[in-house]
Amino acid sequence: MPTSRELSSSSATGRGRRDGRPHLIYLAIGFPPAAKSCAYRMRETANQFRRIGWDVTVVTIASTSWERDSGVDYSLLEQVDPGITVLELPLAREDLETDIRMFSEERALRPAKWVTDLRKREKRVFPEPVFGGWRDTIEEAVLGLHRQHPADLLLASCVPYVNLAAAWRLWETHRVPYAVDFRDGWSIDVVNGGVAFTEESEPGVWERRILDECQALWVVNDPIAEHYQDRYPHIAERVHVVRNGYDADSVTTVQPRRPDPEAGLVFGYLGTVNYNARQLGAVITAWRKARELEPLMRNARLEIRGHIGAGAAREANGLTELISTAAADGVSFGGPVLKAEVAETYANWDALVLILIGGRYVTSGKVYEYMATGLPIVSVHEIDHDASRVLDGHPLWTGACGLDEEGLIDSFRSAARMTIEATEAERAGVRAHAAPFTRETLMRQAVEQLAEGIVRGGADSTGVVSPPPRPRMTDESRQAGEVRA
Repeated sequence: MPTSRELSSSSATGRGRRDGRPHLIYLAIGFPPAAKSCAYRMRETANQFRRIGWDVTVVTIASTSWERDSGVDYSLLEQVDPGITVLELPLAREDLETDIRMFSEERALRPAKWVTDLRKREKRVFPEPVFGGWRDTIEEAVLGLHRQHPADLLLASCVPYVNLAAAWRLWETHRVPYAVDFRDGWSIDVVNGGVAFTEESEPGVWERRILDECQALWVVNDPIAEHYQDRYPHIAERVHVVRNGYDADSVTTVQPRRPDPEAGLVFGYLGTVNYNARQLGAVITAWRKARELEPLMRNARLEIRGHIGAGAAREANGLTELISTAAADGVSFGGPVLKAEVAETYANWDALVLILIGGRYVTSGKVYEYMATGLPIVSVHEIDHDASRVLDGHPLWTGACGLDEEGLIDSFRSAARMTIEATEAERAGVRAHAAPFTRETLMRQAVEQLAEGIVRGGADSTGVVSPPPRPRMTDESRQAGEVRA
């Protein structure tokens, strides 16, 4: 049975609004204390709905499930509004179970075949590997919540995309309007670029069905928004860019330390280590040669902090091994950083290294935080990357050169010189440029716009807003991927 982590003292039940407050059901798998980058966006979204007077029920999975996945950071809970109710579902990834006593004979003897069969079973329930099998549990939880406390709006944050099935089920059965926070988008291969699946495929039919009826679609940057506006022009006005931004408390206490090349400049990377060995190898090679060529870097250190790997492979994988081979060159891995310690971590560094996967469809949340520190930034990502557009004009940015070795060597050397030569006026200018990108500002605007649209749409006697008619799919496309109610 699901467990409810009630963070408020309210216990009222029954149909209709409680004390006249509208109610949001927020499907946010990855909500704190999950140690995931999406947790910050989810926390701020829920907090902003509370700020404008909504009841908020967050649906996520149990903390124990994250302990076997990416880990947990309980300091993230400190800034969750105490009026938010959190429903934790008893869901976990089967493939991340490490207790061999729980293994079936098939998994123990033929692990690769077991994983292949598991993925097939998951996709038969919903066209998404890993999470598709969670569909029934999430749907029933949402219907149960609506019976206890009728919802005025459901907001589904993806991934996982199986959340969309629950949004559709509540819409079909009770006509509760919903919005979708795709963040990176479903039908885009954000890492490699291009389309992830066709409109005729099963996930394509699902995406079209969901977006036809949604109140709003949030994505994190303009290239992703353009993809959806081009793919579904009839919903173009409902597609909104809601950037990730940064939390002001992560950088407000950052005061640039006095660089000391003799003691050793310190370069730092903070974020999820989700890049590949080729990218990390290019960083280490360029770093090693830059230390040899640049007098200011002779004693420099490169500290890598963050979550690396999941499940049994967390902090025990090829990337950590690669980092360990560069220990003699001043490269180290220090593990994850608690949210409460982020500002202090930045304060101990002289320059930042921004290592990102993907291209024009990827921004990352860290680019805003890096920018707000006022520290020099070395970019290790494609030239045509959305982070490049965010950093354009940054006086302490070395520019993007992809994985070009000479370009990366020059970038490290240039950043070292910037640590010594940067003026306080330049640092202040960088911080001023970053100021509009605080997560609180960005999410406040998005939440107010969405909530206003729901209220303005009008409510019937049950308190459920009926959206205007939307273009419907053809009978052929319905048959290609019929929804199981």
